Amino acid sequence: MNTIQYKAAVEKLNLWSHHYYVLDDPITTDEEYDKLYHEVVAFEEAHPDEVMQNSPTQRVGDVVNEGFEKEPHLSRMWSLEDIFNYEDLQKWLTKTYKLDSNVTFYCEPKYDGASLNLIYENGNLIKGITRGDGEVGELITQNVKTINSIPLTIEHKELLEIRGEVVIFKDEFERINEERLKNGEQLFANPRNAAAGSLRQLDSAITASRNLVFLPYGVGVNSLPHKLLNEKMHYIYDLGFRKPPESAVCKNADEIESIYKQMVHDRESYSMMLDGMVIKVNEIASQIDMGYTVKVPRWAVAYKFPAVEKITTIKDIILQVGRTGAVTPVAVVEPTDIDGVVVERATLHNFDEIERKDIRLGDKVIILRSGDVIPKIIKVLTHERSGDEVVFEKPTHCPVCQSELLQEDVLIKCQNLSCEARVVNSIIYFASKPCLNIDGLGTKIVEQLFNASLVKSVLDLFDLTLEQLLELEGFKEKKAQNLLNSLENAKGCEYWRFINSLGIEHIGEVASKTLAEAFGFGFVDATKEQIVECDGIGEEMAESVLEFVRVNRQTIEKLQEILQPKEPQKRLEAKENPFKGKTVVLTGTMSESRGAIKEMLESLGAKVSGSVSKKTNYLIYGEDAGSKYDKAVSLGVSTLTESEMRELIK
Repeated sequence: MNTIQYKAAVEKLNLWSHHYYVLDDPITTDEEYDKLYHEVVAFEEAHPDEVMQNSPTQRVGDVVNEGFEKEPHLSRMWSLEDIFNYEDLQKWLTKTYKLDSNVTFYCEPKYDGASLNLIYENGNLIKGITRGDGEVGELITQNVKTINSIPLTIEHKELLEIRGEVVIFKDEFERINEERLKNGEQLFANPRNAAAGSLRQLDSAITASRNLVFLPYGVGVNSLPHKLLNEKMHYIYDLGFRKPPESAVCKNADEIESIYKQMVHDRESYSMMLDGMVIKVNEIASQIDMGYTVKVPRWAVAYKFPAVEKITTIKDIILQVGRTGAVTPVAVVEPTDIDGVVVERATLHNFDEIERKDIRLGDKVIILRSGDVIPKIIKVLTHERSGDEVVFEKPTHCPVCQSELLQEDVLIKCQNLSCEARVVNSIIYFASKPCLNIDGLGTKIVEQLFNASLVKSVLDLFDLTLEQLLELEGFKEKKAQNLLNSLENAKGCEYWRFINSLGIEHIGEVASKTLAEAFGFGFVDATKEQIVECDGIGEEMAESVLEFVRVNRQTIEKLQEILQPKEPQKRLEAKENPFKGKTVVLTGTMSESRGAIKEMLESLGAKVSGSVSKKTNYLIYGEDAGSKYDKAVSLGVSTLTESEMRELIK
């Protein structure tokens, strides 16, 4: 990097920082920012006389939003030095041991949210201040008081600063974005920006509606007597604050690396987003002796997780046809390594999303990979456009059979029942585990059967003969007989599996069980009014059932005759008990699987729901209860521990 490149890099970092901190509208990934930032640091270390005053290395944090009153922190809120691998960890430990070789380390998650400083005096919450530039932040006390996980009063009476991160749990983030989509509002890019945007609302009622969560990670001004950080933090938790989902005291690099790998492994299972692990010297006296550099404490470091967001380029948009005929667009992107997995495709959901996000061929985009789910595009980098990008045109004909497509609200559908994609995908779904679980009937076999003209619908599966299968490439007698046995074993299935296997639009496992229990074999004769009366089934789902039955009634009856599914028995009326007729929600880790507890409660006549609302009668929670617990408390819903639930049942 030369001087001209250095100045350009500083300007780019400041632009990115402005979008991230001030506008809550990130235009790059953390990884891209960190990479360029460290290049700037390297140049400045080599050319100290050329350091620009506005370089991001010359300050901690960012500017204060002018919409709030400025307020100084009682003590500075520091940022942390970043490390990215085991080698970096060893280097940091070497420096730390030179300052004090007789120390241990407290490790906890690095939350991906918005930093907040709380000030308590005489046991009362008197101020809530955003991080700001680390020395002066924004006074948002009224907003802070709406966060249920922040106590308004605590037992500790002396002056105390508690630092932590405000986050939005993943399920709450999805709810907020669904609401914003309905209202035609711009979607939040990720939970971090949703938390920051919610915390800094001028209208505290909006903040209150967002179910924010505060997770403490340290203290500022305090007179606490504890000699170890982990003891001090446990005292803070005991005052009424949430504990971290995972933490540990480690003695050396190997123990630190072990807990780090555990957090990386568990990251998708946490309720909140994490972007790393914080490592701090556990001995308070040693922290004080080690002190600070100009920018960071010498006794703490952030061990960042591998990136799950990356920048890539859209090469093409291809079309896939599902079992119901729905045509779905999929983005083909430049091969990109995300957390050890090379990503070449990203989901686009539907054509409305392409228009709403203004996605064009050739665009640079930020993609997010979460677990094993196909990555999704979270932002288009319109400021990177060269003018050569191409607007994508909605298709008018099926990419598989070339028949004309039907526009149905946000969906575009192929209506040709003989379309290869529809036939093959409907059979694959029919044979899948949540449906008839037909072993040996995978994608390649179904395609082979279709291409050989042996099956043109699911009905043809049950006319297959050993002689026909033996004529196919790769089929010997044992393999052929095993497939025929699997088809025979599918007979006599549970009726909800039969309904689910039909592949009705909008009707999945839960709705299939509801229809089976409500109507049994008579579901084909149910009216719209009767179907809508079923719990959890709306008008769109009912219309979908009626349309499917209208078009496929003969096929349904033939298939039912072949499979002879078991008609469900009506559930016996439950005896009187505290949960009969009540709506219950389960959350957290319990002594047995939530599925088993759900079945037990349903046998008692309870309705077990997946989300908390004003209609919820009880929330039953185990360890690590998440945002459902907070929402239940905010709505005044009765909460029970697992043991309290079992006592009531007794």
